[in-house]
Amino acid sequence: LGLMALFPGARVGVELAAIFLLFTSMAWNMVLGFYQSLCGIPKDLQEASDVFQLSKWKRFWVLELPAGAVGLVWNSIISIAGGWFFLISIESFELGSQDFRLPGLGSFLAAAAEVADYRAIGWGLLTVVSLIVVTDFFIWRPLIAWSSKFTFSSSRHLESEPSSTVANYLHRSNVVRQLTKRVHPLWNSFVDLPFRPRKRQVLEAGKFPLSRIGRNLRVSTKALTAMAHVLRTICLVGLAMAVGFGVLRSSQILSALPMAQWKELAYSAAITFGRIAAALSMSLVWAIPAGVAIGRNPRTAAVFQPIVQIAASVPATALFPFLLLALSRIGGGLQIGSIALMMLGTMWYILFNVIAGAQAIPSELFEVDQIYGKGSGWIRWTKLILPGIFPYLITGIVTAVGGAWNASIVSEYVTFQGGVLKARGLGCIISEAAASGNYPLLLAGTIVMSVLVLLTNRLVWGPLYRLAQDKYRILS
Repeated sequence: LGLMALFPGARVGVELAAIFLLFTSMAWNMVLGFYQSLCGIPKDLQEASDVFQLSKWKRFWVLELPAGAVGLVWNSIISIAGGWFFLISIESFELGSQDFRLPGLGSFLAAAAEVADYRAIGWGLLTVVSLIVVTDFFIWRPLIAWSSKFTFSSSRHLESEPSSTVANYLHRSNVVRQLTKRVHPLWNSFVDLPFRPRKRQVLEAGKFPLSRIGRNLRVSTKALTAMAHVLRTICLVGLAMAVGFGVLRSSQILSALPMAQWKELAYSAAITFGRIAAALSMSLVWAIPAGVAIGRNPRTAAVFQPIVQIAASVPATALFPFLLLALSRIGGGLQIGSIALMMLGTMWYILFNVIAGAQAIPSELFEVDQIYGKGSGWIRWTKLILPGIFPYLITGIVTAVGGAWNASIVSEYVTFQGGVLKARGLGCIISEAAASGNYPLLLAGTIVMSVLVLLTNRLVWGPLYRLAQDKYRILS
């Protein structure tokens, strides 16, 4: 609403809102995955960077970014897939009496799903799958093959590493080789940029050959520091005023909401939470073994990685007409269908993070397992695989739960064949409030969902994150 108010009567506000929603559905998974990778950097590598006195700039490029490369690539894949998943609800939505539809595949699939035009849905999905296959072949497979060298393994096993036809061609290309020779010195200069503050030189300005230049440098440095402090203070004051105004305005809007609706919000939130728990449990049952199999076996990955990427990227709401027809025959309706749709919005986060975690386990540990574990599958899973993937698994679960809460908005309130199907829950309340223009109820539902997510992160996932950092990490 805010972005559209900035550009009244123009489509640019709706476009910016759609881009912002896509960003929020994609960015946090990548941020959490990279954060987890930083927490898992072995201590001896951190100590080595301190010994060599690497600046924060160079430390990022030579240690932190390579350490997070594997997880960042896999989480980028699932983030793009998440963007495709929410494409329909982002390009086609209603706010009160206003119906917003942006040109694109999402609005095309939404229009086809509303009237159950299966032929149009099929052509739209075929277009999406074609784009995903091309992207996988030319972008993701080369990146996966490239990132496989950034593991903490001290030896490389070429037969167990993922490969890419495009990456192999680029390695053999004379043009790329000559270009690399020219770019490599520039890259080294970029990494070695002197961003370390030269405090000693500034403090000892009197030792410079030209003491007046030293004094001017010291004065200019103090002036820049003071200006930065003033600018930061202004930004903090402005942010505090904006937050205060938002809280005041929100309290005025929420004061008109009767207590009965707050009770309904609490009960509906409990129902949606139960659906999310069911979807998460069923996702864990199959995603963990499948992710380990794909992450540890390059041949399996070559076959199933593009398949799961395509499956994760298909907008689930476009498949809903087919799902509802199937459920109408076996019974259950939207009560079961909403859980299935939540699974489609959660299981891929777990699967791709488990793949990244399995791929990041050093190969030497599996060799040790062959010697001391004597090939026991139970020992390998309990002593090596599950502890090895645990930090990545927690990251996948956190993002999966967030995705499930978002998916509840589109899975508990569905427009189908000119009518509306509902399943009681918090997502249904939010969608219905948006469609009817009931902004107090929409704001209250959003706040309740945000509070539940924050409490879960604070009380459940936060302690598990600390456990992963303290106990399940590679020390050397």
